[in-house]
Amino acid sequence: MKQKIIAVFGGRECSEDMYRVAFDVGKEIALCGAVLVCGGKTGIMEAVCKGAFEQGGMTIGIIPDNDKSFANDYVRIPIVTGMGSGRNIIIVRTCDSAIAIDGSYGTLSEIALALNNGKPVISLNSWDIEGVIRASSPGEAVKKALELAV
Repeated sequence: MKQKIIAVFGGRECSEDMYRVAFDVGKEIALCGAVLVCGGKTGIMEAVCKGAFEQGGMTIGIIPDNDKSFANDYVRIPIVTGMGSGRNIIIVRTCDSAIAIDGSYGTLSEIALALNNGKPVISLNSWDIEGVIRASSPGEAVKKALELAV
């Protein structure tokens, strides 16, 4: 059986509270034996990768730049695209489900791409739009993401 791949969407900048939430999401993803895929940069992406990495989890960063050195230190597998925000479709098509944490318009675009591609999206303090499923904790978000994975 293939491992589930959970994407995490979130901004390059975040508060300390949201960093901790994202870290805990990454930790839960790893503890459940799932693979994490994200944009591989700073902020929410770094926090979620760090949480998974510290539990021995697999972290994949779909990097928007032309050089893998731009990936955060907790990305085990950097995939260099040179596509800027165009890399979001790769993240969406790679995942089985997604968790959106906080974020701004870039996160909103990832949510829209995921929903348009039939991927379930769980929200932790992120956009409240039709089709997005709310969660109140990192554990609940990961549990729902695994249950709804396609």
